[in-house]
Amino acid sequence: MTEHQSASTLRVAVTVPLSRNDADYIRQSEPRIELLYEPDLLPPMRHPADFDGDPGFSRTAAQQARFDALVAAGEAFYGIPDLNPAVLKHAVATNRSLRWVHTSAAGGGGEVKQAGLSESELSRVIFTSSAGVHGETLAEWAVFGVLAGAKDLDRLLRQQSARTWSGRWTMRQLHEMTVLVVGLGGIGRRVAAKFAALGARVVAASRRELTAHVGEAEHVDQIIAPDRISDVVAEVDALVLALPGTSHTERLITRSVFDAARPGLIVVNVGRGTVIDEDDLLSAIEGGQVGYAALDVFATEPLPSTSPLWGEQKVLVSPHTAALSVHEDRRIAELFTDNATRLLDGRPLRNRIDTIEFY
Repeated sequence: MTEHQSASTLRVAVTVPLSRNDADYIRQSEPRIELLYEPDLLPPMRHPADFDGDPGFSRTAAQQARFDALVAAGEAFYGIPDLNPAVLKHAVATNRSLRWVHTSAAGGGGEVKQAGLSESELSRVIFTSSAGVHGETLAEWAVFGVLAGAKDLDRLLRQQSARTWSGRWTMRQLHEMTVLVVGLGGIGRRVAAKFAALGARVVAASRRELTAHVGEAEHVDQIIAPDRISDVVAEVDALVLALPGTSHTERLITRSVFDAARPGLIVVNVGRGTVIDEDDLLSAIEGGQVGYAALDVFATEPLPSTSPLWGEQKVLVSPHTAALSVHEDRRIAELFTDNATRLLDGRPLRNRIDTIEFY
């Protein structure tokens, strides 16, 4: 069965943690799915979207044999088995009935890339991601990050801790600001919409240089190519990054961008930590070009205890938690089920992973 051929049933192996309620939702929403679901073979979740599960979980030899058999029987996977690229590589090579893998992560392309699949394997199996299910939550955090910088949260916390009642000062107003959103994917579009709704002027950087007010760019006043960020950054008050981690986006934001910025630039990152050169960011904070940085993602995670970002008062460190919602697991199940229906009906799938750039 190819993407554009219909089928009567689809065997789906659940290879990452999934609640019984969400498993029931998938079965009820698409009766043509035969769900290969054995919860005792999957690690317990500690919080929403905890697809790694409890690190203390292990399988007995008998359980591992059952799990391997489940993986070998699936025509589709709900999640990369055990989130392990090596297991995925073996499954693709040995399970000739496998046609589709849905990654639980929005940035699942990176996991697929790590599997080192051959060109023929990448063309035989469809890969999709959970991109878009985090758009609203990350957009809210992006607004929070810009407001934290605009309203001098770091100064307010220091003064409260010291019980200091200072003189009054002016704060920046969001409706008077220009916000540059870098990346117009599922997250970036929601970020742009929220800032536009709050009265900010929104500029977006997109590789496609879309025309403003057309389709997905309806909340954007101006579109630029990513290589023009340094040309326009002096005109913006805040820089919000909503990019995947690819070879094209790695260290996109470096000293050249910060040097071109007007003093006091607010930087927020809800995409991937590799997009920013963190050493250059720290230098820009010390030099005053960056007035505040709210970061939910980092080049190395967990952020090492030795990182100077921890001690920088003008940096807000969030442990890659901004996307989490109690509704996230159900949203992923809904996306998966919609794609399963599309596959069964022979229609194109949403969120196809680009197997050249892996995003």
